Amino acid sequence: MMSTATTTTMEKTASTNGASSHGFTLQGKKATRFGFGEGLVTLGEKYDNVVVLGGDITTSVMTSYFKDKFPERFFSMGIMEATSTLVAAGLALSGKIPFFASYGAFAACRNTDMLRISVCYNDANVKIGGGHAGISVGPDGATHQILEEIAITRVLPNMTLVVPCDFTEAKKATVAIGEHVGPCYIRFGRTDTPMFTTEDTPFVLGKAQVFRKGNDVAICACGPMVWEALVAAEELAKDGIDARVINVSTIKPLDNATILAAAKECGAIVTAEEHQITAGLGGAIAEYLVKEEPVPMEFVGVNDSFGGSGDPDELMALFGLTSKEIIAAAKKVIARKK
Repeated sequence: MMSTATTTTMEKTASTNGASSHGFTLQGKKATRFGFGEGLVTLGEKYDNVVVLGGDITTSVMTSYFKDKFPERFFSMGIMEATSTLVAAGLALSGKIPFFASYGAFAACRNTDMLRISVCYNDANVKIGGGHAGISVGPDGATHQILEEIAITRVLPNMTLVVPCDFTEAKKATVAIGEHVGPCYIRFGRTDTPMFTTEDTPFVLGKAQVFRKGNDVAICACGPMVWEALVAAEELAKDGIDARVINVSTIKPLDNATILAAAKECGAIVTAEEHQITAGLGGAIAEYLVKEEPVPMEFVGVNDSFGGSGDPDELMALFGLTSKEIIAAAKKVIARKK
């Protein structure tokens, strides 16, 4: 998600140099939910034991793609998130690979007890898709703008948590969690966001990707904030600040080696996420580094607030989730370096 000014600047860079940020070309915009839907179809074509459960919002979370392709392996459960998760757990324990997707506000928050006991306690091979993630849902408002599910799901034992940065990575991540054995949660959004990775961009479940090299400060981001981090890094370079950008697409398990290297080599960290600052990506990184390599940190995210109804771009700006805030945080944390 970008402000109008940023979009104009970066589109100009792309048309001039063929790349918007150190080799990443802006390819337009497409919501990560579509990558999730396409990933389900890819899995269905590869594995006949992949099944999908829907909750009457199939076209919102794009499980409709799987439903249309494999109707005999799709189960319509109605608006019953808890029951759907219980059924998914039973299917998993019977040898199936079940996916259940709903809005994250329901799939994670309303569903926490079932995730904790039926799925994670049993280490059941259940995959949960959490749609409508973040503030960028826009007009649907605070009740549907889930800003807490990274915190909720990452504390559950046995859970793998993935937050893809764009459409293409969402498709790869969906396939990856389907092939991973164990409980998984994937977070994706409704609104169109920048597409900039390609089929050749590396993606490995459990590994962070360094999207831009630099040693003055490391910006660790997830979801649509990765693009904002790349934009911020280009602007920081104009001031002589060389920022490393790390796409932390898997938040649990955290890629400790990549994070530790960034702390040692850069000496300062900024985290950026479309989520509450408390207990999200920033919290996970801080928990690790405070034990291994304490360095100054700044956090860009939603500051202990519910969302609101409005245009997605305007909400991202209103809640401080743009490259502007990342730039300010980077300069602030660099000033704190010893």
